[in-house]
Amino acid sequence: MKKHKKTNVMRMLDQAHIPYETKSCEYTEEDLSGIHTANILGYSPNMVFKTIVTQGDKTGPIVFCLPSCYELNLKTAAKVSGNKKVEMIPVKNLLTLTGYVRGGCSPIGMKKEFPTYIDSHCKNHTLISISAGQRGMQVLISPQALIQFIHAIVVEITKK
Repeated sequence: MKKHKKTNVMRMLDQAHIPYETKSCEYTEEDLSGIHTANILGYSPNMVFKTIVTQGDKTGPIVFCLPSCYELNLKTAAKVSGNKKVEMIPVKNLLTLTGYVRGGCSPIGMKKEFPTYIDSHCKNHTLISISAGQRGMQVLISPQALIQFIHAIVVEITKK
């Protein structure tokens, strides 16, 4: 099996002694979705979590992690984060703000630590898959370990 170069996400997890597994897959610019990644890896889309970065009208940037088969409920996201309104940040601003590109955005290792919320569906799994910080790379991690490591707040934030 081909050995992959460690990403910052993997190095941070190693440094914190948090167990994880890595999985790699082919990706295309046309479909960077978590559902596509889940299909390629043979995972349920419920366990492949996507990372969405938003801007709150009061709090500034906010990070949300949710199963790839769901959509972020922006009204709920605003309410739980103490905002009146939450909007997706423009893709062109993602790299500058987080250090990650679309399709490779991880809740671990952003340039700054932003308030992070993870959907309560994570409790249904012993392991979830999140981006390893690079397109085509995923880490499988215990949701509880992730929550503790990034100081995430568990809430219901999705709509089907």
